[in-house]
Amino acid sequence: MRKRSAVLAVLTTAATLAVPAAASAAVGAPPAGIPSGVSAQSARGTTTFSFRGMNLRMPSAWKVRRYGDTARVITGACTDPEYFYADCRGFWLVGPKTLSQWGYNGKKQYIPTLAQPSCPFGGMSLTVFGDKAGARGLRQVGRGHTATYTAWPGYCEAQGSSGRKVRFTQREWFLRTSKILVVDLWDHKELPGVLKKATWS
Repeated sequence: MRKRSAVLAVLTTAATLAVPAAASAAVGAPPAGIPSGVSAQSARGTTTFSFRGMNLRMPSAWKVRRYGDTARVITGACTDPEYFYADCRGFWLVGPKTLSQWGYNGKKQYIPTLAQPSCPFGGMSLTVFGDKAGARGLRQVGRGHTATYTAWPGYCEAQGSSGRKVRFTQREWFLRTSKILVVDLWDHKELPGVLKKATWS
């Protein structure tokens, strides 16, 4: 369906992650147009987000944008909330239609398009992933549900001969039976706990 290569050219903006206050405030507002498939209830500083029967209790500061059978949870500074935009702190939830479209099976890292958010740093244009995962294992995602967890080491490199590299890890939780993939490039410390405490409906 698509060709993979160890080196992917990814065009990102030259903007840094230092976002003007006005832009940050815009992200903090509840996004418009969230479909009925996403439920959110604020309680004691938390929000419950439902995705394909998986209910995640998250900090209320995190905001959700929905794109077909995928969703982006915005957790911090964001220059543009579009799904495939790089300079936006957050993580992704991906459903079966999109996983099938890009032939994802858990054996390789999730790379949906040439504009995919593989480099979470502004001003970087070349992303490299290794062929070997840094870690693999099973992780609980709520009672009775288990995800295959994989950590893919990678780095971003600026164009030209500067040799500047910024290393990161793409973490993936793949619930094969439920056909849900969670992708995190920002190493959110809270996310493993949020997933472990998920409920199902």
